[in-house]
Amino acid sequence: MPALIDSHAHLNDPAFAGDLNAVLGRLKEAGVVAVINVGYDVPSSRRAVEQAHTWPFIYAAVAVHPHDAATFDSEAEAVIGGLARDARVVAVGETGLDYYRNLSPRQRQQEVFRWHLDLARTLRLPVIVHDRDAHGDTLRILKKAAPFPAGGVLHCFSGSWEMARECLDMGFYISLAGPVTFKNAARLREIAGRVPMDRLLVETDCPYLTPEPHRGKRNEPAYVKLVVEAVAVARGLPFEAVAEATAANARRLFGL
Repeated sequence: MPALIDSHAHLNDPAFAGDLNAVLGRLKEAGVVAVINVGYDVPSSRRAVEQAHTWPFIYAAVAVHPHDAATFDSEAEAVIGGLARDARVVAVGETGLDYYRNLSPRQRQQEVFRWHLDLARTLRLPVIVHDRDAHGDTLRILKKAAPFPAGGVLHCFSGSWEMARECLDMGFYISLAGPVTFKNAARLREIAGRVPMDRLLVETDCPYLTPEPHRGKRNEPAYVKLVVEAVAVARGLPFEAVAEATAANARRLFGL
């Protein structure tokens, strides 16, 4: 069985509080050998680090999501900045812009995004970028902040091929999640087939965005196998080739 890496999960989410050990058992059975456990606020970033110290196959990323940018203050800066220096933290994220829900003012989202990019640069860590319905501003901020010595990834990519190409030109990886398995996801499958194999990652973003045929239920890292299967079909390659390449890419980006 080929080794799989889930490059973006939220095992720190309350959705897993009741049966985390069972979830971890299933991911091992599915061949998942590493999980990037991503923080989205101060408490979840703390949990990500704690879980990474508890299980050797879990690695942490820390940040405050754009949804919570309005409450990001000097105390949060101090906590995230401190956590990011922990030996088990392999990335700053997820950070970025979300204009779909607009839970924080757009101007504040942009300021907090830039703060995280500066932190990643200072610590020479890759950055995990969240972009939902904010493609233009996300690109503008990334271009102005470039270059990124440690690289980064556009997680759960939802933009166009043109945007993907611009991100690739800046040294970013492109990560695909459960939506690539959806019946109406022709554009995502096109991107899955066009991104250079050495710059492609796979993820679950669990507990969200559950792939087919489990859509509507809670997502978990074991289902990253279904994302790999969809990408393999889109590229016309064996499952094993995509699994091996995306795992190698995750190891390289996150220094696993």
